[in-house]
Amino acid sequence: MLRSFAIALIVCTAAPTLAQEVVVTKRGALTMENVPATPPEVRERLIQYANARSASFIDFLPGGGMLIATRFADTTQLHTVAMPNGDRRQITFFDDRITGAGVRPGGSGQIMFTRDRGGDENFQGFMLDPATGRSTAFTEADARNESILFSRDGSKIAWARATKDSGDYDILVAEAGRPETRRVALEGTGALNVADWSPTGDRLLLSQYISIAKSRLFVLTLADGKLIELAPDLDVAYSGGEFTADGRAILTASNENAEFLRLTRIEIATNARTVLSPETRWDVEAFDLSPDGRTIAYSLNADGASELKLFDLSTRRPLAAPKLPPGVIGSFGWDEKGDRLGMTLVTATSPADAYVYTRKSKSLMRWTQSEVGGLDASAFVAPTLARFKTFDSATGGPSEISAWVFEPKTPGPHPAIIDIHGGPESQSRPTFSSTRQYWVNELGIAVIVPNVRGSTGYGKTFVSLDNSTRRLDSVKDIGAVLDWMQSTGRFDMSRVIPYGGSYGGYMVYASMIMFPERFAAGVNIVGIGNLRTFLENTSGYRRDLRRAEYGDERDPAVRRWMEETASFNNADKIRRPMFIIHGDNDPRVPVSEAKAMVSQFRKQGLETWLMTASDEGHGFAKKSNQEAQREAETLFFEKVLGVKRRTD
Repeated sequence: MLRSFAIALIVCTAAPTLAQEVVVTKRGALTMENVPATPPEVRERLIQYANARSASFIDFLPGGGMLIATRFADTTQLHTVAMPNGDRRQITFFDDRITGAGVRPGGSGQIMFTRDRGGDENFQGFMLDPATGRSTAFTEADARNESILFSRDGSKIAWARATKDSGDYDILVAEAGRPETRRVALEGTGALNVADWSPTGDRLLLSQYISIAKSRLFVLTLADGKLIELAPDLDVAYSGGEFTADGRAILTASNENAEFLRLTRIEIATNARTVLSPETRWDVEAFDLSPDGRTIAYSLNADGASELKLFDLSTRRPLAAPKLPPGVIGSFGWDEKGDRLGMTLVTATSPADAYVYTRKSKSLMRWTQSEVGGLDASAFVAPTLARFKTFDSATGGPSEISAWVFEPKTPGPHPAIIDIHGGPESQSRPTFSSTRQYWVNELGIAVIVPNVRGSTGYGKTFVSLDNSTRRLDSVKDIGAVLDWMQSTGRFDMSRVIPYGGSYGGYMVYASMIMFPERFAAGVNIVGIGNLRTFLENTSGYRRDLRRAEYGDERDPAVRRWMEETASFNNADKIRRPMFIIHGDNDPRVPVSEAKAMVSQFRKQGLETWLMTASDEGHGFAKKSNQEAQREAETLFFEKVLGVKRRTD
């Protein structure tokens, strides 16, 4: 249910040192400092963009329909669709978002799903009986439950569980629908997850994530608890994993002896490995084996866009596959007969929707048509891909970096937002964002979306170039972005803002410290202000994983570097207005990171806006909060960039 939009003035206080006035207002679960009230005309136009929906394929249903995730009210919930372009029937109704789901094999129609509370990421599993509409919890409260997976016959469930503030995951199994039968099958160490059940239901394939550069695969025999590591001599990264139909081998994506992830078969008995995918460039990002074990569907991340591939496992040859519109494939999977492949597809100018490829007819059918708030979709702007040298391209660094560029159709030069992705092991890709379309079409702001070093999708060497004390090299890449922008003459370099969330928020602070005169202001969402305090205070399940990327703060030399380069300790170098946004329940980057930076900025008299939410975690998930954030950002951009909204 949508929350009230009423705004009430609560209190006015004075900040210390420079007597900067702080005006505090409330709006539902939001607390805002120095954020002005939103004019009705801003809200009305933004509501259209906020009502651009999306639909994600989750699974096929008995009878031929499908399960999707979409949002009609304040949060993403589960819906069913009986036929292509059929009505979406909502089947879950919670205040908090649904974070994952799957249909129980065997025809019962039962659905398992996960959700957390207020963004705390303590995911709990529930079994939904569509016949009664009742949901039954099958996980334990006060723990984080992940990778919940049905056995192939639907009789059992397995999942990974980490207790509060622990980085070690145990593996649990239970009879489906009988939570009282759950038991610990393995007391695990590290970030273990369930990848697959064996066809006979007596073994589990487990994956352990260590870092973006390294992971491990294990086979667990449930009867005796025997755990065998596959290819233990390898120091590689894996992505995904499935048993073959005979249970003698597993399929995974591996970067063994290669820069990119390739589809690979590993024999369980001998650890012999065979590379299956013929491509030598770009990562295999996801795959699914048909139930008969004959056909592998996989998607290739080709320079940010997805390509769907089909592969015959018996002949070891590629098969004809449908050509998709330029975009990015999300979740996908076969139905129980292996006749249909469902998938989510999103493009830069169209929200995500569910599609089905039918093998017999070789046809691709769009099942959902997501609304765009009554806007003219033909006016949406597709990005272009820019490539350019960076500071060390001539001295051993990456040969180039790239950025997706969204530009207004009006004459320039335009003010610009550099929208920096989080992760840092992530990748900016040509997907739909109603927020970016609003900035471009309504405010006349260009949007530059870079992939600096440390981004995924460009090989294992590139993704590791920012590790530990090389962190600031990725910030220098933002300098290269600025240099490229200036060289084109298409952007107003006096009106540029860095914008980012999580690690992208860290990059906002660091970029404004390194290039203090090149930005007009900054927007930081759930960002890190000090890597040391972040690592000490982040949830236990993430601490060791993040140390692999950022460095170990317990090492005196690394700790010293973290303190010397911390944005918190260099805040005096930031000289432009700041807008900081954070969820009070954030388990990844504690809200204390935001409040510490706000305090520093206000001590030096810097204009600082702050928005926090008592019912959100690592980013805003509720539509009402998202709307308030977009409204406030608009007012901030109008003030610091001098842009004016379209009125025609």
